Amino acid sequence: MDRLSPGKLRGLQQIADRKGILTVCALDHRGSLRKALNKENPDGVSYEDMVQFKLDLCRIVSPLASAVLLDPIYGAAQAIAAGALSGRIGLLVSTEMTGYSGESTARVTTLLPGWGVSKIRRMGASAVKLLIYFRPDVKEVASKQLDLVKELADECIREDIPLLVESVAYPTAAEKSRPEEFSKKKPDLVLEAARQLTVLPIDVLKSEFPGDISYEKDDGKLQTYCRQLTEASRLPWVLLSAGVNYEQFKKEVEMASKGGASGFMAGRALWQEGARVSSREERLAFFRETTAARLKEIADMADTWGTPWYVRMGHEDGKFADLAEGWYKNY
Repeated sequence: MDRLSPGKLRGLQQIADRKGILTVCALDHRGSLRKALNKENPDGVSYEDMVQFKLDLCRIVSPLASAVLLDPIYGAAQAIAAGALSGRIGLLVSTEMTGYSGESTARVTTLLPGWGVSKIRRMGASAVKLLIYFRPDVKEVASKQLDLVKELADECIREDIPLLVESVAYPTAAEKSRPEEFSKKKPDLVLEAARQLTVLPIDVLKSEFPGDISYEKDDGKLQTYCRQLTEASRLPWVLLSAGVNYEQFKKEVEMASKGGASGFMAGRALWQEGARVSSREERLAFFRETTAARLKEIADMADTWGTPWYVRMGHEDGKFADLAEGWYKNY
């Protein structure tokens, strides 16, 4: 890739650290966070409860992360308004509704009504994030999902802002009762998703770990899957945490980084236990003592072994093509 447009280049610079690695704390959770805060009665979690949780976490992690991922309902503008998000780090904002439409084995992503790329750009965010559930082998649904990605990617080109696409595989009806069978298919599903999605004009792939550590115990195979994912993706890719526990995610970050990943976007692996404590004081203590330490540990790992995003785009020093005189006239 010879050149990135100024807006996309600036956005990618903002969400990466000084080494060109994305060390992002993901906090755009909605339904899953409600359940974590009140397992017995998720609907009893108030708007104020959701916002407070996100603001508390942002204040603690933003000095340590390269960027924070937030949703527009409970987090993005609220964190800006409260001064909870450091102005020195990047802000990614999600576009999709929580959950999906369709059957659980044929999941279709729906964009959040009343929200979109132009508003994300207008609020000063660095990048747009889209989550899609994706099974390349469920072709009719996969086609709809790819069309949605292409539509959003074209809009991000018009608004000149980076688009990160998160791809999550899911079991078919037959595989739901046979999780080990699904785990065996996982590497191929993740690799094929990378091939199909990075052909589209997106900027970074947010990928699942290309294997299931619960079933696959051969670290050599898992490391090979990570290298194959790098080969399958035409773009930089970062690892998502997918709700696993921290120790598992730490192992995945090491393997992914050594295999060519350009960082991570870590959510519940960093902070999920903090949602289960009974008081705000205990939660703040957990964020300060445990979440912050976890984030620093895996950020150091990613910086040590990861591949800078700009290297994956063919620019070893992070410098892109010079702009011609008068470039702004046609911008």
